Amino acid sequence: MDLVTRILIVDDDEEIRELVNAFLRQHGFDADAVANVGEMRAALAENPYDLIVLDVMMPGEDGLSALRSLRDGPPVIMLSAIGGDIDRIVGLEMGAQDYLAKPCNPRELLARIRTVLRRHEGLQSPDVQGSGLSASEALTFEGWRLELLGRTLRDPDGVIVNLTDGEFRLLRAFVERPQRVLSRDQLLDSARGADTESYDRAVDVQLSRLRRKLRVNGADSELIRTIRNEGYMFTPRVRRV
Repeated sequence: MDLVTRILIVDDDEEIRELVNAFLRQHGFDADAVANVGEMRAALAENPYDLIVLDVMMPGEDGLSALRSLRDGPPVIMLSAIGGDIDRIVGLEMGAQDYLAKPCNPRELLARIRTVLRRHEGLQSPDVQGSGLSASEALTFEGWRLELLGRTLRDPDGVIVNLTDGEFRLLRAFVERPQRVLSRDQLLDSARGADTESYDRAVDVQLSRLRRKLRVNGADSELIRTIRNEGYMFTPRVRRV
């Protein structure tokens, strides 16, 4: 099962729909875009989504009507050309997690999406904090295998790679949230442990060590990519086994 974060964009404006879709894909999300509520329901029947970006004003069934049927589904961020307080309050009271007026800056939408996803993850009470994974499971990527219960990392040849507590926590934070930009603060919180330094640059030290250990035959790996002014992204697709 893939652990990529999937987002569904529902908007009848083709230009906005494709712009948001492309922008989210550039930032590591697996995004799909549809033009109306009927297509939204068909997409939901085919794939699980972690979040829906839903336009209010659409021909046929509108976004607010569709929102009623999504109460037990993924979190929803509403978009509307009508940005008045009353419309925003109605959307939030009907179950939307956030509400933005159109046109909106794609970076603001991205920030709101990340906030809603973090908040939603925190409400799930997972077996392994922040992931929804059982501690007995393992995660694989590019031939590597991270065993959560045994806290063991094996390289593509099956050789165990020794990790400190902080390095294991940091790697687990990455593999549980692949292809998603994580800020330094998020990573620092994840990496705190008995051997983790308490200063702000600690995450850089841990990252440097972890990157060295994730190299195969001395080749520099792009498994962890620096995203300028935003943070870091774990680039491979991750599967649970």
